[in-house]
Amino acid sequence: MPAYRTPSSHERPPRSRRATGLALALGINLLLLLALLRLGAIPLPGAPAVNPLVIDFINAPAPAPAPAPARRAMPSPAAPAAAEPRPVAPRPRIALPARPSPSRQRPVDVLYLSKDELAAADIGAMAKSAGSGAASDSEELGRAPNGELLYAAEWAREPTAAELGGYLPKNAQPGTGLVACRTIPGNRVEDCIEIESRPASSQLARAVRQAAWQFRVRPPRKNGKELVGSWVRIRIDYLR
Repeated sequence: MPAYRTPSSHERPPRSRRATGLALALGINLLLLLALLRLGAIPLPGAPAVNPLVIDFINAPAPAPAPAPARRAMPSPAAPAAAEPRPVAPRPRIALPARPSPSRQRPVDVLYLSKDELAAADIGAMAKSAGSGAASDSEELGRAPNGELLYAAEWAREPTAAELGGYLPKNAQPGTGLVACRTIPGNRVEDCIEIESRPASSQLARAVRQAAWQFRVRPPRKNGKELVGSWVRIRIDYLR
């Protein structure tokens, strides 16, 4: 007779144990499904499609930078301050003495004659004697440094401002320079001696003496005769 044995109670799994295993398996599957839904691997039914956001940076012109405030240049403490230029005094103008006026010369004697006397007189001889003699003599001004007569100079050619200005002292001031020179042939002078500077500190007589080698001066005249070798006084006025 065949043997028959029914399984014991400890060999068969209880229902509660099977139900617990089934619930645990379902829970794990649900968790996996939720995770896939969150990651977007599985799209949800009826959910609107989401377009990806695209950002495009357009090359817009950059705003102009604001101008920086100007900085004041501070002087360096080590750099010495520039010296202010000193004002340069204008050179004085040069005024040459005018020719001797007729009032300073000896007047010519005038004779008043009647018609008869005028007819009898030799008019040509009278005019000749009046043109020569004291009326044409050079003016005497005193004595030269060597004791000889000193005459007023008469220019044969007046010196130019360029000839005189090169010998002016620095920061020259207006005034007068007087010198005495000895005349030589060719309307020239030599051996010039300083007489006076006005004002005394101006040193203008020295400037005239140094420039005298360029002068052209006529020799003095006495009784219509030129006295080459005589002394003349030369005066140069320097004006503002």
